[in-house]
Amino acid sequence: MIADMRWQDGAGFSLGLWLAISPWVIGFSDEQAATANAAVVGIALAVVSLLEVGISEVADGWLNVASGLWLVASPIVLGFGASAPAAINAVVIGVLVTLSAAWAMSLDKEIARWWHEHVAGH
Repeated sequence: MIADMRWQDGAGFSLGLWLAISPWVIGFSDEQAATANAAVVGIALAVVSLLEVGISEVADGWLNVASGLWLVASPIVLGFGASAPAAINAVVIGVLVTLSAAWAMSLDKEIARWWHEHVAGH
């Protein structure tokens, strides 16, 4: 399983692990919504990166994009935008997750083929 990991799986695992422990490392664990968000999304990112969950590369990529965009929006949606460490952490990790997923998807032949067949109409 680990030998079959792609670079984006390693990035997703590392970012997820950091996100999950960041409330205690950075010191915003008193922010309940931010801590729960970081722990749940972080563990999910890390676990999904390690497991072969039986979803296609396309679905995996879009799931990571959605997770990253959620992290960017979460300080406003969950109301912890006033906590700078929590908000900055969520936004930075969200941007990194989104960019790495988008980059991986742009390089993936299966995604390119799907895009051309379903979106571009080629």
